[in-house]
Amino acid sequence: MSRMQTQPNPTLDDVARRAGVSTATVSRCLNAPAKVSGKTRERVMAAVTALGYTPHFGARAMAARRTHTIGAVIPTMENAVFARGLQAFQEGLHAAGYTLLVASSAYDPVVEAEQVRALVARGADGLLLIGRTRDRALTDFLSARGVPALLAWVVEGEGVSVGFDNRAAMRALAEAVLAEGHRRIAMISGLTTGNDRASERLAGLREALAAAGLTRAGLPLEEVPYGIETGGAAFARLMEARPRPTAVMCGNDVLAAGALAKAAEMGLRVPEDVSITGFDDIELARIVPPGLTTAHVPHRDMGARAAEVLIALVEGGDAASVTLACPVVRRGSLGPPRG
Repeated sequence: MSRMQTQPNPTLDDVARRAGVSTATVSRCLNAPAKVSGKTRERVMAAVTALGYTPHFGARAMAARRTHTIGAVIPTMENAVFARGLQAFQEGLHAAGYTLLVASSAYDPVVEAEQVRALVARGADGLLLIGRTRDRALTDFLSARGVPALLAWVVEGEGVSVGFDNRAAMRALAEAVLAEGHRRIAMISGLTTGNDRASERLAGLREALAAAGLTRAGLPLEEVPYGIETGGAAFARLMEARPRPTAVMCGNDVLAAGALAKAAEMGLRVPEDVSITGFDDIELARIVPPGLTTAHVPHRDMGARAAEVLIALVEGGDAASVTLACPVVRRGSLGPPRG
């Protein structure tokens, strides 16, 4: 064979003959592996590897009018809050024979719209989007093309969602802080512009303060990008006030970890001198000293349920929104104010 000659691409029939199974079994193994027994799947995949078989994606998509591809656009890949949920989401999709493509918007609605359009152009059968705040034109674009979009990390809003009530969860956390006797409470929030999760958490805190007879003007507030360093710097600024806040509530665990580190650097004891709370209950909340009191976001459950609901939407079945609990988790960072 000359260097310019090439071998013909192996076909589905070639794989089936080598594995000793039907072409339908090969197809199921590639598209819905969970529906094929382990030994058969191993035999088929060994034949696929030996032959170097690659499914004809374009032909398969045209025949089925679906690509078995799901797109997800998340605000950032730098924040661990999305990792666990996306992992469970991907596992659920894979078990049903779907492939996940992930893009990041960097909290920029213009970039999110670009990523959504790019994923649709590449044949995404459905999309997972974070939050409900976006331009109406993007929603109309997806509707016109018949591409279902599932909203996650939030509840309510237009369309189907799988998430939790950010406002109610932060309100419950604030009530726990108030129950300890705190009245001088400050907040370190993520940037609320274009971020309904951050704005809802801030609203939940304000609701709890108002119910306790504390005014909105009495809430010292720092809005900063999510990060340990930004959380620490915001905490230092809040501690310049006189009298100091006795409790600092943070919009997520990463900001709270930064606040804890800065408190230690400033010689402040937590919770004796100041209480600090987070939100999300990622692994970081468990390992930082003295352990963060926080709101537990059910990341894995949310991701798994999101996969189920979005697949149902893509395949034309019934799908209803799912609201998950987001309970308060008490740890050592919250205590009563001194005196």
